[in-house]
Amino acid sequence: MKLCRSVVFLIVAAFFIAPVLPVNAAPPQAREPDAPGCSDHPLFTRMLNMRLVTCKTIAFDSAKFKTGKGTEVVVEGKRYDIKYQTMAGSEFPGPIAILRNHQQAITNIGGTVLFEDPRYTWLKVAKDGKEIWAQVDTAWNKGYMLTIIEKQAMAQEVVASAELFRSGLSASGHVEVPGIFFDTGKSVLKPESEAAVTEIAKLLKADPVLKVYVVGHTDNVAALDLNLKLSQARAEAVVQALVAKHGIAAGRLSGQGVGPLSPVADNGADEGRAKNRRVELVKQ
Repeated sequence: MKLCRSVVFLIVAAFFIAPVLPVNAAPPQAREPDAPGCSDHPLFTRMLNMRLVTCKTIAFDSAKFKTGKGTEVVVEGKRYDIKYQTMAGSEFPGPIAILRNHQQAITNIGGTVLFEDPRYTWLKVAKDGKEIWAQVDTAWNKGYMLTIIEKQAMAQEVVASAELFRSGLSASGHVEVPGIFFDTGKSVLKPESEAAVTEIAKLLKADPVLKVYVVGHTDNVAALDLNLKLSQARAEAVVQALVAKHGIAAGRLSGQGVGPLSPVADNGADEGRAKNRRVELVKQ
């Protein structure tokens, strides 16, 4: 079998394949160390003569993946960003070799090549009950970057409750509603928001004279006018759910959107932007 210097091998649980050197081959070059704390994702090993230079793991995040020309989806779950660079003195295999190797690797285990262009390829595989999405970006100065999402629903840690809302409104006149979810750039309530909406309804039914503004907030990504419209639409979606599904009188509610104009964290980082995308109740 002819050996290829740039093949990406899939890691298969419980099997380990030792590298085989051709007869009379020169001794391998000393390996440059990876960045501290970094390791390959279990789905892929790396291209030969590459070192891992940066990595980041986020327990729950999102990324966009192209599924065709002009089409893309946002996938949420555990995110990995892993960057490789060719070791000193080694030859860069080139973008096409990197793309093709990862495409072949994913198809070998029943995955799908979703789309490619001269710089990127987008891949997807469902295996052992887990759906994994991957983007391969080859424009990294003799290296490449993997962005991988292990798709999953967010584990809800902050629980909305009518008592929490009552206390917040009494203390400061406003309170954040955890557990309200929308897809990126959309204003349709996701099904997992129902628990939080139900708790708002409990609050309002327990205090029949209470009236509230439902206020939508966004981060500062995209233009101001778009974010103002988006936050308004999201606030109105919550109001509509309370009226249509829970019988709350429309006159007790007012949906308002302030976009990115009232942040609670710095929009310069993902963590801050996530905190700024929220829905609040404000006492009228």
